[in-house]
Amino acid sequence: MRLGTAGRHVVACVLGATFFVHFCHAISFHLPVNTKKCLKEEIHKDVLVTGDYELTDAPGQKTDLKVTDSKGHVLYSKEEALKGKFAFTTDDYDMFEVCFETKLPPGSRAPTREVSLNMKHGVEARNYEDIAKAEKLKPLEVELRRLEDLSDSIVTDFAYMKAREEEMRDTNESTNKRVLYFSIFSMLCLLGLATWQVFYLRRFFKAKKLIE
Repeated sequence: MRLGTAGRHVVACVLGATFFVHFCHAISFHLPVNTKKCLKEEIHKDVLVTGDYELTDAPGQKTDLKVTDSKGHVLYSKEEALKGKFAFTTDDYDMFEVCFETKLPPGSRAPTREVSLNMKHGVEARNYEDIAKAEKLKPLEVELRRLEDLSDSIVTDFAYMKAREEEMRDTNESTNKRVLYFSIFSMLCLLGLATWQVFYLRRFFKAKKLIE
């Protein structure tokens, strides 16, 4: 089947959006013995978050993994983590923390472990292969579904940015009013102090008979 010009444009847009959607937060770092390293990220409300992790083998060394929010709620925990996945959905806009902590008995030696972490959230965290199988979607329909979800995600982000802008503008206006009121109060205090000084000096000079 041949695609017309409009069909080619749709496929091009789909492929471009697919490249964007598959962007994820992948990171690798070294974890020395008896240390703890944490990664933090701010995520919006009602967002699916998934993560794949893998640690290099280190005999005798134990590494614990824990995912928490700013309130200390444990969203995922794994002792002696080596390789696996985790997933959760955010209840509110918050700062989330992924921590790896390695432990080794005193007097023992072990090499530094390398940690690989691949985190996805939002549209990029959804498994569209399972959606396609469940809803019996064609490949082009799957890509269009991704585009639709991506558009919704962008609209949500812009709505959040607009709400934050309005909040910051209200805070700025409130601060400006307070500064104005404080400036007026300071000027009245200075005028009052200057008037008092004038009357005080006038009485002082009269008492010294320097003026009539």
